[in-house]
Amino acid sequence: MINKNIVAIGGGGFGRSLGSLEIEKYIISLISKKRPKICFIPTASGDSSLYKLNFYRAFSKLDCLPSHIDLFSRTENLEDKVLNQDIIYVGGGNTKSMLAVWKEWNLHKILKNAYKKGIVMSGVSAGAICWFDKGVTDSFAKELTIINCLGIVDGIACPHFDEEKEREPYVNYVLNKEIINSCICIEGNCALHIKNDFEYSSIDFGNGKKCFRLSKKNNNLMKEIL
Repeated sequence: MINKNIVAIGGGGFGRSLGSLEIEKYIISLISKKRPKICFIPTASGDSSLYKLNFYRAFSKLDCLPSHIDLFSRTENLEDKVLNQDIIYVGGGNTKSMLAVWKEWNLHKILKNAYKKGIVMSGVSAGAICWFDKGVTDSFAKELTIINCLGIVDGIACPHFDEEKEREPYVNYVLNKEIINSCICIEGNCALHIKNDFEYSSIDFGNGKKCFRLSKKNNNLMKEIL
């Protein structure tokens, strides 16, 4: 049986500070081989040079073989590159723009295929919600909204739930208005590990951080810790 893994990070990690690299170590631990190959996809940040530098600084310390994919300069063969990895890590930024660029390059289909083959999928913020059916995003300047994502995992996800003050009121609003039925909320310095599509666990690398599902039942909002 092929084990499938997604690690969706609500906020934090090497993009903010190298620190002790706790969540990065956790992602690496999912691969039972020495010097796993990990590829960074920083599309959502416009292939930020500083973001890529921090990625290499972080994962070079963890005895990995890091590489990255650029989509805003000359782009290599994406299928060959992705399917030759052990881990994919997707960076944060503008989710809507990222998904649009991926579709132009057919990368969304390549990533779905990689997941089915057992390559670990991971990422933060935009790189966390992209794996779900839908995600709560701040890609638009003046408001949060819900956008369609890759659909590898069922449900709607919201990162930065406790870090950005507008997130919780927005999710409460769309639940109360019955625009959505439920939402997976991922706090900063926490990740949701989804194994084989249906096994959920919260990975706290902060101070008591958590992931939970909010839903509406009998006119009340219910919180289920994952």
